[in-house]
Amino acid sequence: MSATPYPLLRCFGFYRRYPAMFVAATAVALVVNLSLPITQHLIGLAIDEVKAGVAVVRLTDGNLDTARAWWWVALLMGFACARGIIQYLGTLLGMALGQKLLHDLRDRVLVQVQRLDQSYHRKHGAGEIVTRTTRDSDKVRDAVVGGFRTLLETALVMIACLGVLTWYHPWLSLVPTVLVAIALWMFIAQARKLVVLDRAAGDAYDVVTQELTEGVGGVRVIKAFALEDARVARFRTAVGGFAAQARTALIFAVLRLPLPQVLVGLGHVWILGCGAVLVSHGELTLGELVASLMLITAVIFRVEGVGRTIQTFAEASASAARIMELLDAEPAVHDGVDEPPTAPFGVRFDQVSVRSPAGVMVLDRLDLELRPGEVVALVGVTGSGKSTLAHLLPRLADPDSGSVGFGDARTGWRNARSMTLASLRQRVQVVYQDSFLFSDTVYANLRLGRPGASDDDVREALRLASAEDIIAGLSDGLATIIGERGTTLSGGQRQRLCLARALIAKPAVLCCDDATSALDAVTERRILDNLRHGVGKEGGGTTTLLIASKLSTILLADRVVMLERGRITASGTHAELVRDNGAYRELLGLESGSDVRCPMSDVEQEADPTRHRTSDIGHRTDGRSPS
Repeated sequence: MSATPYPLLRCFGFYRRYPAMFVAATAVALVVNLSLPITQHLIGLAIDEVKAGVAVVRLTDGNLDTARAWWWVALLMGFACARGIIQYLGTLLGMALGQKLLHDLRDRVLVQVQRLDQSYHRKHGAGEIVTRTTRDSDKVRDAVVGGFRTLLETALVMIACLGVLTWYHPWLSLVPTVLVAIALWMFIAQARKLVVLDRAAGDAYDVVTQELTEGVGGVRVIKAFALEDARVARFRTAVGGFAAQARTALIFAVLRLPLPQVLVGLGHVWILGCGAVLVSHGELTLGELVASLMLITAVIFRVEGVGRTIQTFAEASASAARIMELLDAEPAVHDGVDEPPTAPFGVRFDQVSVRSPAGVMVLDRLDLELRPGEVVALVGVTGSGKSTLAHLLPRLADPDSGSVGFGDARTGWRNARSMTLASLRQRVQVVYQDSFLFSDTVYANLRLGRPGASDDDVREALRLASAEDIIAGLSDGLATIIGERGTTLSGGQRQRLCLARALIAKPAVLCCDDATSALDAVTERRILDNLRHGVGKEGGGTTTLLIASKLSTILLADRVVMLERGRITASGTHAELVRDNGAYRELLGLESGSDVRCPMSDVEQEADPTRHRTSDIGHRTDGRSPS
C-alpha cells in the first residue's frame, strides 16, 4: 500500500466536529501566552519605578509611602491569578477535547475494521489492528491535542518575547532569533529519523500484541500441548525486539535533541552581555534588562519543550500513517441496492473463479445450482475450495469472475452483487465449524441473528436446532452468561446454539461448513428434517448446503456434489456416487457395494438400540472396518 500523504495533518480534521471547543481552546492559548511577555514587561516597569524612587517614596516626616509599591504588587498578583485561572480552564478544555478526539478516532477505526472484508483481515492480524486502536490512537491524540497546544503556545511565546526584545532594542533580539531558527531547523531535520525509528518500534509492538492475543485466545491449545515455555519464549523474544527498537529511538532522541536546547541557551549570555552594554550607554533601563533576561528564559524554556514536542509529533506521524492506511483501505466487497427475493429461493454459481492471494486457482469456472428447499452435501479433499465457496454465499468475498445468483429457474436469477449486504446476509446464513459465541447471555447471542426477534422466535429457533435441552441445563436459562467464545459450553452445545442463531433469522439459504461436526447422527437428522419442512417460510423449506466431512451428514442430503480441483466433478445421490464414482468412494474410504442406508430416526433407535448408527467418513456403515 502506498504511503498516505500527510497522515498526521489529516488527523487534525477531527477538530471539525468540535469547532466551538477548538476555537475556545485556541482563544485561551492566545490570551494565556500573549499575556506572559506583558507580565514580564510590567515587572521591568516596576523595577524601574523602584530604582527611580517612585514606587517607594520617603516623606518629609521620615515615613515611607508604599502605596505605589502595593499597587504594583496587586497588579502583578491579579495578572498572575487571572492567567492561572484561564490556563486551568484551558487545560480542562484541552483534556475534554482530547478525549472526544480519541473516542472519534477509535470509533472510526472499529467501524472501518467491521467494514473491511476478509481479504484485509487475512493480511493483517488482530494484534496489528488492536495496536492501531490503542497505542497508535493514543500517540495521535497526544500530538493532535497536547502537541498542537504546546506548539501553538511555543510559537506565541517566541513571537511575543522576541517581539518585545526587538521593541527594547533590535540588537537584543538579533542573536536569539538566529539561534532559535537554527535550533528549529535541527529539530525538524532530526524528526525524519525519529519517524522512521518509531515506525519500526510500532511494527515491533504489533508482534508483541499479536503474540499476546494468541497466547490468551489459544490458551487451551497451549496447555493441551504443554507449550507454555515455548510460547513464553516467543513472547519474550517479541518483547525484546520491541524493547530494542524503542531503545534505539530513545537513544537517538536523548543524544541529539538536547543540542538545539544548549544552542538556544547561549542567548542568555548574549542578552546579559549586550544588555549590560546598552544599559551603560543609557539605551536600555535596568528594568528592561531584567525583563529581557526573563523573556529569553521563557524562550529557552519553550525551546526545551519543542524537543519533546517534535518527538511527540514524530512518533504520532508514524502512528497516524498506520491508522490512515487502515482508514483508507477500501473493501473488495461493495454494497448493492436491491433486496433479495422474498419467497424461498435457490442458489446458482455460474462460471465462478476465485484465486488465492498467492495467485493459486481455488475455484475454476465452477457451475453449481441448488434448487429452493433442496439439501445438498458438498464434499471434497482438504483445500479443494469448499470454505471459499461458502464465503461467496453471503458475499464475505466476491468471485474474481463469474457470478453467484439467487432465485430459481422459473423466476430467474438475481446477481448477489446487486443486493444490499445487510439484507442478503439476513436471508443467507453461514454457520462454521469454529462456533463463535460472544461473552454475553445466551439470549443476547441468539438474537444477534435477528435483533427484533420475539421470545417465541427464540424458542422456535432453539427447537429447530435441537438446543432446548441446553437451555434447560443452564443455571439461569437464556439469561445465563456464557464465557468468552462460549468456552463454558461443549463443542456440540456451541454448534447447536450457533445453528439456532442462524435459524432465528429464518434464512432462505443456510450453509453449514462442517457446523454439525460435533453432533450425533440423530440430532443432525432432526435438524435437517426441520429445515426441510421450512423455517418459518411458506411454500418450502430452507435451501441448505452442507459442507460435510462425516458420512452421517452426507447421508442426510437430497443430493451430493463433489468438488475437485476447483470444479464440480460429480453430482447425484450418495448411492449413485458410491456405485458409479471411484474417486467418491476413495474420498469416503468406501468399497463398491457398501451399505448406504440413511441414519436412523429417534423412533428407530428407541425401537432397536442395538442397531448400528451411521459413522464418520472413513468407516463403513455395515459394522465392518473399511479396507
